[in-house]
Amino acid sequence: MSKAQRRAIQNYRSRLGERGLARFEVLGRDADRDLIRSIARRLAEDTPEASELRATVSKSISGEPPRKGGILAALRRSPLVGADLDLTRAREEGRKVKI
Repeated sequence: MSKAQRRAIQNYRSRLGERGLARFEVLGRDADRDLIRSIARRLAEDTPEASELRATVSKSISGEPPRKGGILAALRRSPLVGADLDLTRAREEGRKVKI
């Protein structure tokens, strides 16, 4: 590699570092190449979706059992909380059947 190429790579990596990013190499199956690249691209963004993806992947890899109350917490975050919906059903006796 020439001196100019090394300097260009060093400048590129320092610019990445200023943005809080790092370049690294991973080993994986060839079939997973696009998946890994798309995950890495998402994680490099500074968005709520990236944080959610990071948390989901971390939880999946950690192998910890899921916490209890996840469904209840999701229902409490629902936009329908406090909407005063009437969810009662009319009671019907059914139909008469000859046996």
